[in-house]
Amino acid sequence: MPKDVILTPDGLAKLKSELEHLSTEKRREVAARIKEAREFGDISENAEYDDAKNEQAMLESKIAQLEEKLRAATVIDSRSVGTDVVGIGSSVQVADSQSGKSDTYVIVGSAEANPAERKLSNESPVGKALIGRKAGETATVQLPNGKQRELRITKIDIGLR
Repeated sequence: MPKDVILTPDGLAKLKSELEHLSTEKRREVAARIKEAREFGDISENAEYDDAKNEQAMLESKIAQLEEKLRAATVIDSRSVGTDVVGIGSSVQVADSQSGKSDTYVIVGSAEANPAERKLSNESPVGKALIGRKAGETATVQLPNGKQRELRITKIDIGLR
């Protein structure tokens, strides 16, 4: 049974686009490499052929994973995201109680998480601590190093596009 995949509409579009690219262009490229490698002669001692077949196997595995994600996907509708409580799809502005530093995060499902883009998984320590909280509340985040971090929620908005 696959794990539930929670996606924003933007995340769903990106996943479909990646699957389309891999299923069409990338498959053709790999097939062309295999055909070219076959033309080198004896495939039993052909490193090019082996590499191309390995690439094909990895590509097909990736395509199958994406298809499974899409089948298991639940898409978050921006109309279902409120601004009173933090949930998946929320944009949350927080202030670190110790440093006073302010950050804004969008809470997304694990399939879309990208800390560099400030998209945090609902399963991450910060995501878990923030979900269900209201503006003005403080969430305690347990860090991997054993320390704790206090984040005060200053604003909740809709983070979906």
